[in-house]
Amino acid sequence: MAIIAQLSDIHLAAGRDGTVDDGSGPVRALRAAVSSLLSLPARPDAVVLTGDLADAGLPAEYARLHALLSPLPMPVYPLAGNHDVVDALRAAFDERPAVVASGSRPGAPLQYTADVAGVRLVCCDTSVQGGASGCMDDERLEWLDAVLAEAPEKPTVVATHHPPYPIGIRFIDAMRFENHDVFAKIVSGHPQVVRVMSGNVHRGSAGSFGGVVCTTCPSTYRQLFLDLTQPGHAAVTGEPAGFAVHLVTTDPPGTATTHFVPTGSYRPLMDVE
Repeated sequence: MAIIAQLSDIHLAAGRDGTVDDGSGPVRALRAAVSSLLSLPARPDAVVLTGDLADAGLPAEYARLHALLSPLPMPVYPLAGNHDVVDALRAAFDERPAVVASGSRPGAPLQYTADVAGVRLVCCDTSVQGGASGCMDDERLEWLDAVLAEAPEKPTVVATHHPPYPIGIRFIDAMRFENHDVFAKIVSGHPQVVRVMSGNVHRGSAGSFGGVVCTTCPSTYRQLFLDLTQPGHAAVTGEPAGFAVHLVTTDPPGTATTHFVPTGSYRPLMDVE
């Protein structure tokens, strides 16, 4: 079994002086998430960062992100969100060969694969530089179809920033990535895909799309107000920050379970039978 943790929508922000204040909310929140993750009885085999890692995509923001994640002993795999700048993000994780190899030209999509304890992780780039909405263009979709065809027997998790399925929050669904219908056909054509994990929503959710269970992750910083009315109210709430933990079986292959974990120090209160 592989255990994959997911942190998302961290939004580290540099101030006017170009530095990230260690006392800022996003920094304190990320420290709490890292501490909570490390306190889990079973440590994850890897951590996936599903986008909006920096607020303005500045090198200083990514440098601070990298430093704050340094206590994690397991591999960390980043994705770009609509707040990220792919080249700066790629450069910050230059110790990950797959990340560096993903781009041979400026602005190339940050897309790559990795093996996590017998599970294949496929990281897709749905970001559009300078825009809030997502997109999987023909080049990215062809890449996804090809890499999924390379290992049809291996349990696979696909990661994106923008979720492919409707969330029900108006302004989030307006950012749903273009060609999500083609994405669904590709994923459904590769039955080894056991989960699609996404960010952008700033809260946990689960849905089915293309015959695959899809989930979104709480933000390590702030959660969005759950207003399912139309047009709805775009706001953040005081709900706890959190992250997700995905369990993917390899023997037998083909099942996945997702847990949403609030950040904080939670210890057993009593033993139960």
